[in-house]
Amino acid sequence: MTTASTRQPVHSHLVEGFGTVTITPVDPAADSALIHSWVTEDRARFWGMGEASRELVQEIYEDVDRRTTHHAFMIGRDGEPVALFQTYDCAEDRVSECYEVQPGDVGVHLLIGPSQGAVEHGFTAGLLSAFTAYLFSDPATRRVVAEPDSRNTKAISRLERNGFVIGPEIELPEIDLPEVYLPAKKARLAFLTASATR
Repeated sequence: MTTASTRQPVHSHLVEGFGTVTITPVDPAADSALIHSWVTEDRARFWGMGEASRELVQEIYEDVDRRTTHHAFMIGRDGEPVALFQTYDCAEDRVSECYEVQPGDVGVHLLIGPSQGAVEHGFTAGLLSAFTAYLFSDPATRRVVAEPDSRNTKAISRLERNGFVIGPEIELPEIDLPEVYLPAKKARLAFLTASATR
């Protein structure tokens, strides 16, 4: 499924032996059907949007699109959308209540789309190398912070294999606002510095 977004990539990265990875801001109207098809699959249960309608998915990403502290991107590989990538300023997020945020901390979420055919060894590593290159291309970024659901052992081990240092388990507090609701969540912190990617 492709999208009708007219938005241009903010980053393009050739990963040797993998392909060209592009990072393009989410267009909520054009991308909501594809995102909805991904987030409502059982494999995406830790994303927390399994019961969301397509309309709600669009509203959520319209809200993200209005913010200056949170951003959502479609990741493409050789022109095909393959993942959803989100970044946020840790100091402006609920994670700030759970650890001591340092200047230059950038939070991330990554949802890989369903695989087409056989599982491809090194696929996630290829995507991670592209988006960490994008994040660390900003000199203000000192450290990338991930906080996968603590039950998502697959994601945690994947982060560790790709250079992240696994930190403590935390409980992200519930957020109940008119424009956004997020339930409390047990998560595991993971940190990546620029030096670990070299």
